[in-house]
Amino acid sequence: MTARSALRRYLLVCFLSWLPTGLMMTTMVLLMTERGLSLAEIGAAFTVFAVVTVSLELPTGGLADVVGRRVVLAVSAGFSVVSLTLMAVSTTFWMFVLTGVLKGVARALSSGPATAWYVDTLHDLEGRDADLRPGLSRGGAMESAALCLGVLAGGFVPLVVPPAVLLPLAAPPLLGAAAAAVLLAVVLLALPEPSHRRASLGETLRAVPATVLSSLRLATRHAVLRRLMVYAVVTGVALTAVELLTPGRLARLAGTAELGGTAYALVAALGFAGSSVGNAVAPGAARLAGGPVRGAALGVVLGALSLGALAATAEAGGPAALAAAGAAYVGMYVGLAVTSMLCLEMTHRAVTAAERTTVASTSSLALQAGGAMSNVGLGVLATAAGTGVAWVLVAVLMAASALLFARMPALRPGGVAAAEPEHAASA
Repeated sequence: MTARSALRRYLLVCFLSWLPTGLMMTTMVLLMTERGLSLAEIGAAFTVFAVVTVSLELPTGGLADVVGRRVVLAVSAGFSVVSLTLMAVSTTFWMFVLTGVLKGVARALSSGPATAWYVDTLHDLEGRDADLRPGLSRGGAMESAALCLGVLAGGFVPLVVPPAVLLPLAAPPLLGAAAAAVLLAVVLLALPEPSHRRASLGETLRAVPATVLSSLRLATRHAVLRRLMVYAVVTGVALTAVELLTPGRLARLAGTAELGGTAYALVAALGFAGSSVGNAVAPGAARLAGGPVRGAALGVVLGALSLGALAATAEAGGPAALAAAGAAYVGMYVGLAVTSMLCLEMTHRAVTAAERTTVASTSSLALQAGGAMSNVGLGVLATAAGTGVAWVLVAVLMAASALLFARMPALRPGGVAAAEPEHAASA
């Protein structure tokens, strides 16, 4: 295998991993409502998914570091096929709860192994000094492109499905299951495992907890990783702020809930497109800024300014306000994607293959923790003081997080933090 063929396979896996999520996203709540679930029951099913995902993030990351990336990715794809097929035919609350459990297992298993496979493979081919940034950038762009296309397709496919053949709202998750089946075939046929010592069952059971504990210690004690984990928490707060408060804001601008839902689907697609652009331009941003740390800080600043723009237009009305809100939403996703990709590069340079996936799962857990902590608080604040106040608070928090990149310790090849700091980031 060459570096170019490894990149092609990685990009295909990135696209197929997130296409099912995009396909089911637009109609998921509507399908559950159509099948008779109340909003409280829908919220409970979502909570089950979140709890399962968070609970399994670190154990599944450790599993991937011990038994290999390919096996875990294949099992994740299999769980996705089953969960999305079950979603399409579910008719009761408990069937949707089971769907949430299976989706949570699939999400936790898929958190990190594909990127770890690519980094390990590139290190095998080109050594520890291999340039990770171009491949990781294009991988992030493919994930965002898959979400963008999936959201659009999932929103329009039900319009062309004959009700006599299939409940139209059930078509998107079935398409997602088909995409997950293709992913399973690609993983099994096209992803040879990078160099990795095979362990016995007993060794595996002993090694997973040890790997998780070792990775947690590394993430909390390593000077660079500790800052990146704090930034991941802030990112979770920012994403919650826009995903929780934007639909209602757009509904008020559009005039009705139905038009607001359509507007949000289009804005969400534009946001994912912006994320794809941000991932694609991240290497250039790092070069122009003078390094990944400065480039990451610039992405944070763009995200904070975009949140500030959302706050500034929170009370405005009319088409101009709708366009401004959409532009700010896209700008925020561009900024967050730039920073996310460069943080991903720094993370993989700070770790070895032994804990690569587990540390990535720790970062994902930190992001979800930020969202969980802010979910209720931001809703209460927006209800009491207004959406604009909530967005202002998050914009200030995001701007302050740029200081995490000031005087960031540099990483020498091999992942060891150097004694001398890199150039201070502008905040």
